[in-house]
Amino acid sequence: MNSTFTTILRVLLGVSLLVFGVNKFMPFIPIFDMPPAAANFMESLNSTGYVLYVVASLEIIIGLLLLLKKWVPFALVLLAPIVINILLFHVFLNVSGVFVAIFMIAITATLIYKYWKSYRSLFQ
Repeated sequence: MNSTFTTILRVLLGVSLLVFGVNKFMPFIPIFDMPPAAANFMESLNSTGYVLYVVASLEIIIGLLLLLKKWVPFALVLLAPIVINILLFHVFLNVSGVFVAIFMIAITATLIYKYWKSYRSLFQ
């Protein structure tokens, strides 16, 4: 679990979640043109007044947990539905970012595999 490879993946995922989470509060990454369906979806999430902020807060918290190596298996459980939704968003609404989404899914799945001993009792 504490291999260099696992540490690199954990830090890489933690930094990316932290950056994208903070970007939702204080935009510093330019937003490129999105297809109308993706723009409508993002606008509907934004118009709720809370959904994007909850997701951003979770991304920041999970990113910090991964970077600080605290409760990593718990952080990965929280992260799983978020990265699945990121992938589905890019597959169905905005294909331009699908490679980043696949990359995040791959890292998350690899880390879940590496920490599988922590999840065994859930499946007995």
